[in-house]
Parts: sequence; structure tokens; C-alpha cells
Amino acid sequence: MRVFIGIDTSNYTTSCAICDYNGEIIKNYKCLLPVKEGERGLRQSDAVFAHIKNFEKIAELIKEKHANYEIAGIGYSAYPRDVSGSYMPCFLVGKALAEMISALYNIPVFPFSHQAGHIQSAIYSSGYDARERFIAFHVSGGTTEIVLAEQSDTGFNIQLLGGSNDLHAGQAIDRIGVEMGLKFPCGKEIEALALKNTMPLPPINVSVKGFCCNMSGLENLAIKLYKQTEKKELVSSFVLAFISKTLKKLTLNLREKFGNIDIVFAGGVMSNTIIKDELIKLGNVYFAKPEFSTDNAAGISLLARKRYLQGVDNGTTL
Repeated sequence: MRVFIGIDTSNYTTSCAICDYNGEIIKNYKCLLPVKEGERGLRQSDAVFAHIKNFEKIAELIKEKHANYEIAGIGYSAYPRDVSGSYMPCFLVGKALAEMISALYNIPVFPFSHQAGHIQSAIYSSGYDARERFIAFHVSGGTTEIVLAEQSDTGFNIQLLGGSNDLHAGQAIDRIGVEMGLKFPCGKEIEALALKNTMPLPPINVSVKGFCCNMSGLENLAIKLYKQTEKKELVSSFVLAFISKTLKKLTLNLREKFGNIDIVFAGGVMSNTIIKDELIKLGNVYFAKPEFSTDNAAGISLLARKRYLQGVDNGTTL
């Protein structure tokens, strides 16, 4: 069977995905990077080392279960976003591995942005038919952005519309979670705690102007609420309600300008069911399944397939 491999080495997860020639994901391997208790992430040097260690585990899985596959092409996340100067050292691990495999087996290799991979994963798992231009939210620990996107031969044409001016949504969740003694990354535990809350929430006033928002106030308010009440369930519910209200206001502002345009929500924060349940009420919105929301390489493998079938390899016809 001919397959396409995707590699993504973000600051949170080592990912390797395989899709078949028909564009179906066969496997979506993910290994979280280890973070010490009480810490809120990793230094880039530590992330690079952790990715190298994780690929030993992933390589064994691929060798055991997919040894007979023929690799037609390989894609990797080369940088965080599709803008000039976008760079993060941990993506060099995926780049080195992909280019080595390409050289050894004489197969085409394709670089993409981590963000484009997230968008493609969301399109694939939501079943959205992205033929026209659409808006994508990329909401994670490293990014809270809104982009106008449309399909292209090489992936997506992306125009930045807005996003957070300070903290990212996932960053705020993790900072608040660690302050409450939760284990990083804190998203799943925050959601579980919020679902148990029975107390009324304090008033929520979000900071949204046009297509931009501020999240730093959330961190301050949530930590203050925790010190006052010591109620993790209440604080968790407050955090997710604040983010939901912020994203909802941004979506309504977008609809005022772009009409009832389709909106795709991607990124780890969008795996949260509480936030999703609020936004889905707005209609014409699409969400990745949870396993395709958090960092993964499925979208990168699908984009590699698309580039291969278009006959494009870094500007050279195959």
C-alpha cells in the first residue's frame, strides 16, 4: 500500500501520522513531551531532546505495524505559521527526520506550517467540504489566531484577521491550572472540573475589539477567584465560560463583516466540549474531533498527499 507520512514536532507533542493514497488517515501517533510537576511548559532545548526520545517509540510502532507500506511522500511542520520569519527550534527535529527519510528513499518531501496542519486536520475530521474561502480559528497553547483561508495547490492561502493581543487561550488555561495544582497540560482536567461545578459564576466581562481580544485579564481574574474561594470546579467553569464568551463575540463580529461564512475551529483548546457546545449554536461552524484538535500530524500527511497529487515539489514538477 502506498502511503504518505506527516511529522509534527510542536512544543507540546511529538506526532507522526500516516494516510493512504485515497486520503484516509490510517494511524495518528502522538507522544506528549514530559513536563515536570509545577512547570508550565518546556524550554526549546528540552523540547528538542524530548522529541528525539519520543521518535524512538514511534519508530518502533511504525516498524511493527506498517513495515510493508511504500512511502510515496513525506510532509513535516517546518514553522509555526504561514508568515515571514515564523520560526521555532523544535520544528527542526521533524525537518531533519523528514529530509533524512526523503534522501534515503528518494521520495519527495514537503514543508508546511504547523497551523496549516491543524486547519487540514479540522477539515478532515469534521467532514467540512472546504471548496470556498472560509474562516479558521486556531486556538491552542501557542496560538490564538483568526485567519481567512482558501484552498491552494500547495495547501492554503492564509490571511491573518485577528486573534489575541497577549495570552493565548490554551496558555491561560495552563497557567491557571498549574496555579491550582493541576498537571500540565491542564485542558482535560479543567474541563472535567468545570463539568462538576454547581456554583453560580461571577460576572464575565470579556475584552474584545473587532477581531482581536485580550486574555491576560482572564488569568488575573481566575487566580484571584481561586485564592478567594479555593474552589477548583468554580474557577475551571469560569475560565471556560470566559473563553467561550470571547470566541463567541469574535465570531459574531466576523459574521457582521463576512456574512454567514463557514468557520472552522482548530487547535487543542477546541477539543473542549463546553466551548464547542456554546459555539455550535451559531451555525455554519465546524469542529475537529478531539483526537484531531490537539497537536497531531494527520493534517500534515494529508497536505503531503495533496502536494504529491498536484505534482508539486518545492516548485519543481515531479
